[in-house]
Amino acid sequence: MAPKKIVIIDDDENIRKTFVLLLGKKYRVSSLKDSQEALAKLRHSPADLVIADYKLPFLNGMELIKKLREAGFEGEAMLISAHPDLVRIEDMSRLAISHFFVKPLDLNALNASIERVLQPKKLLEQTA
Repeated sequence: MAPKKIVIIDDDENIRKTFVLLLGKKYRVSSLKDSQEALAKLRHSPADLVIADYKLPFLNGMELIKKLREAGFEGEAMLISAHPDLVRIEDMSRLAISHFFVKPLDLNALNASIERVLQPKKLLEQTA
């Protein structure tokens, strides 16, 4: 089975590099610096998981995920932010954003959540 595809959208280059290093051995990881780049790329190359920073150039992470959902994206979505006070749980739920992580990121918790949401559905049913 081909590795799952994860797209990271964050304007902080160090965060993008950290994700690539953390996840690149197990998944196909792409990193993008803003919402415009993400919309253009994901239109032609869908992902299994999108992880977006809340504060991005152009559209914020929540608006980006909303646009992706409107365009038919059905994959998993996670949000990260150094500004948790800006994020509303109701909005996350409405957009099917499964997880929210506050920066600085707990890489172990993040990795465990990614593993969980990208598990094959049959395996999830067996462990439930």
